[in-house]
Amino acid sequence: MSDVNKTIQKWHASFRKGTDFDSWGQLVEAIDEYQILARQLQKEVQATNSPDFTEEQKKTLGKIATCLEMRSASLQCTQSKEEFKLEDLKKLEAIIKSILTYNKEFPFDVQPVPLRKILAPGEEENLELEEEEDAAAGAGSTEAFPQRAPDLNGVDLNPVQDTPVATRKEDTYIHFSVDVEIQRHVEKLPKGAAIFFEFKHYKPKKRFTSTKCFAFMEMDEIKPGPIVIELYKKPTDFKRKKLQLLTKKPLYLHLHQTLHKDS
Repeated sequence: MSDVNKTIQKWHASFRKGTDFDSWGQLVEAIDEYQILARQLQKEVQATNSPDFTEEQKKTLGKIATCLEMRSASLQCTQSKEEFKLEDLKKLEAIIKSILTYNKEFPFDVQPVPLRKILAPGEEENLELEEEEDAAAGAGSTEAFPQRAPDLNGVDLNPVQDTPVATRKEDTYIHFSVDVEIQRHVEKLPKGAAIFFEFKHYKPKKRFTSTKCFAFMEMDEIKPGPIVIELYKKPTDFKRKKLQLLTKKPLYLHLHQTLHKDS
């Protein structure tokens, strides 16, 4: 089997996995799968040196990515007027499977997701960003909320964990409503470690995902119950040496911690 056919097979398996989660009511898992696949398709669309797909095929892949994101948005906002139904999404399965030979009109009137500039972690911090545009974009374009646990040398102790986009916006609050489990026993984290949270959002005009602000918990703050921690200006300072509050307004990250004991 050729590499391109293996890639298509992998996309199809991911698509089926997402729609299965969706039909079973496992919405968080479905959203994750849809967004991962959408990013994979977008990356292929962006590839300038890939001879595997024609421009027309790439356009179709981009439209599939749009539909995946539309379905994700529908699952996150049940009140949405522009709901994209699961049965509609399932119509795209045959197109993914036969993308190399598909020559019919796309079943939905959508446009490919704007090409996103894919950046390495931290790279976006070197770009010039308009703060006014950031404020205007608001939390509605929040894309991810990764978590890291570096020590004072800025070394990652755990892999970054990306969560789905926010579930809703209410007054001055952005609700994520997601559980994140630290992939290491708290007792085994070295002295000086901290758990970092980065608040990211997608900027349509610049076509890339930017870090808006960050927060962190020190080791002595890791205890059961609710906690409120301050938000700091980017770029994320994993060494915690030059910290500046994001705003004078009382804006914080609200968390609820649960500690588990080994049985």
